[in-house]
Amino acid sequence: MTQDTNEPVRVRPPLTNRAAELLDQLDANLPEGYVPASIFGDPGIYQAELRRIFGRAWVFLAHESEIAANGDYVVRAIGEDNFIVSRDEQGEIHVLLDACRHRGVQVCRSDAGNSSHFRCPYHGWTYASDGKLIGAPLWKHALEGMDKEANGLLKAPKVESFLGLVFASLDDTAPPLKEYLGGMGWYLSLLFGLDEDGVEVLGPPQRFVVEANWKSGADNFSGDDYHLGTLHRSVWDIGAFPVAFQDNMMGYHVQAAPGHSLSFSMAEDPDEPGPNFFGFPESLAEHFDTTNISEHQLEIARRARVFVGNVFPNFSVLALPMSEDGEKHAPTGILTMRTWQPKGPGKIEIWNWFLAYKNLSDEQKERTYKAGLGTFSVGGSFEMDDTEPWITVGRTGRSVAAELMDLQLNYKMGLPGVGIAREVDDWPGPGKAYWSRYEEGVQRNLYRYYSALMRAEDGEWPVTPLE
Repeated sequence: MTQDTNEPVRVRPPLTNRAAELLDQLDANLPEGYVPASIFGDPGIYQAELRRIFGRAWVFLAHESEIAANGDYVVRAIGEDNFIVSRDEQGEIHVLLDACRHRGVQVCRSDAGNSSHFRCPYHGWTYASDGKLIGAPLWKHALEGMDKEANGLLKAPKVESFLGLVFASLDDTAPPLKEYLGGMGWYLSLLFGLDEDGVEVLGPPQRFVVEANWKSGADNFSGDDYHLGTLHRSVWDIGAFPVAFQDNMMGYHVQAAPGHSLSFSMAEDPDEPGPNFFGFPESLAEHFDTTNISEHQLEIARRARVFVGNVFPNFSVLALPMSEDGEKHAPTGILTMRTWQPKGPGKIEIWNWFLAYKNLSDEQKERTYKAGLGTFSVGGSFEMDDTEPWITVGRTGRSVAAELMDLQLNYKMGLPGVGIAREVDDWPGPGKAYWSRYEEGVQRNLYRYYSALMRAEDGEWPVTPLE
């Protein structure tokens, strides 16, 4: 069979018997608050995820400020596959599979840069920044008569930006990005649209490998606030965060849309003192208005101490006041986003960006960057706390004993009769909201959609209920 088109050819093997059994368990037990431990390590589940989750869902790749000039590019990943995210000479953004159409060789040899073209090191086939094949050595003798248009770099079937966030999907039947985000777009706008001048990335993303499963990161950032008082207790001891633990647990969990969840720390009384606007300086908050967002969004941002959320499958965002050294520096707002890149059933590469609102002064940008590095980075206090438990979650997911003994993990918090969480009916945003943050419905929302998409037929896009 010859392939001179850019139309995707889908190869989706059936689920293994064990993978199908685990998804059956998940569907049967999740309403009662249980998740099978083996989904965090089963190799059959992982192989299915690469095709059924990462091969279909909208996946975050880059922020537009990383490719601000024509010719700029960065190399990013969808699942385990590398893609070139480039801005061509006309300013259009492309997402190109990093594989030469001649022999499949990687054509981009740098993680980021600026170039008008990409040249394969094997036989010299050369592509423009928009992916078009523009030439090859000895063209007249070797290739004259071959259609150049049909042999450019393969392009992701769907590419869209939302408030500067570049996403792509490998499924040409995927719904438009705004439809996929649903209510989560409202909350992303609340964060990334606060300042009419927008945000920018501060430096290249950090990258570090952890022996964990990608779902642990997505699960945590969907709103696992319960671990803060145990795993991160030292953060309060060193003065890194300005809100007492019990006060910080007050706030809302929001199932924004199927699969997408988030958590706010804020006082129930809107007149209670801050920190406001995630701890960013008052001089910056003066620039926050309703140019891009509604009065309701602005008011929620004003009251918010912490915003943490996950866009299904593996894109997480976080804004909160932090200090790397509470004795020397008062906490200041930081904004970070990260992806949990799958590298196997028991390994992830964490990509971690720091951002700043453009209207921050250079001094304030440096302060927020350093506060972020000292807390949410490869050497930061939070990161070292979080990754250790995730490693053991993955180890349990690969455990023979956990499989034979049918270990089901407990996700009951917030179910009727469990804990103090209650649904609220006066929340001004989309989705379903619960007070307080002692609640795990946000994670159950993640796994409901996960299971539905794992089972969905080609071209079928599930809509799962919110609790």
